[in-house]
Amino acid sequence: MSRKHGRPSLPSEQLTIAWQSASLLLGYPDDNLLARLGLLGLAAGELPVSVGDPVRASVVRLGATPLQELQEEYVETFDSRRRCNLYLTYFAHGDTRKRGIALLRFKQTYLRSGFLLDDSELPDHLCVVLEYAATVDQDLGWGLMLDHRAGLELLRMSLEEMDSPWAGAVAAVCATLPALRGGQWDAVRRLAAEGPPEEEVGLSPYGTPQLGPGPALPTRTEELPMPTFPGGRA
Repeated sequence: MSRKHGRPSLPSEQLTIAWQSASLLLGYPDDNLLARLGLLGLAAGELPVSVGDPVRASVVRLGATPLQELQEEYVETFDSRRRCNLYLTYFAHGDTRKRGIALLRFKQTYLRSGFLLDDSELPDHLCVVLEYAATVDQDLGWGLMLDHRAGLELLRMSLEEMDSPWAGAVAAVCATLPALRGGQWDAVRRLAAEGPPEEEVGLSPYGTPQLGPGPALPTRTEELPMPTFPGGRA
C-alpha cells in the first residue's frame, strides 16, 4: 500500500472477501443475489467481528424481505435520497462541472491497472469501486475509497439512521478503512449539514445509467462469487 494512504489493518485475503461481499450486497437486488446470500453469510465468518457482523446483518435483512419489496426500497433509498447516493464523486461535487474531472480520474486509475471500463456504469459507483479493489488492485482501490472517505461515512450514517437493510454492507466497508480523524469528521459534519453542491449542469459523456441485473450465478458454489467487472483487460 502507498504511504499516502497508509496500510489496511486486514490481510489481503480478508479485504477481498469484505469488499467483494459488500459489492454484491449493494447491487440491485434480484434472484441471483438472493441465491447467494447463504454463501455470503458463510464468507462473513472468515472476517473479524467488526467487518463480518455488519455483512451478516445485511445478509439476514435482505433474506427476510420479499424481492419486490427489496427492489422498491432499493430504488427509493439510492435513487431518491441525496445522502444515500452510491456514486462517490456526487458527495464531493454534486452535479457540477468538477464532477466530470473527478469521474475521469476514476477511469484513469482503472487504466493504470490495465482495465478499460465500459459504459454500462459510471466509474465512481461504489459497487464498481469495491469490485475493482477486491479483484483488480487493492492499493489503488483503497486510495479511491480513502479519497472519498467523508462521502462513505455520510452514506453509512444515513443508512443506519434509516435502519436500511444495506447499512451493514456499507458499515463493513468503513470498518476496513482507517478511523476518521478530526479534520475528516469536520468534513463529514459539513457534508451532512450542507449536502453535495447543487449546481445543475450536464456531465456528458457521463450519465447516470439504470442499474442492470446482477452477475451470473457462480459455477462453483463453494467459492465466493465474483461480481462482473464492467470492462476488460486493455
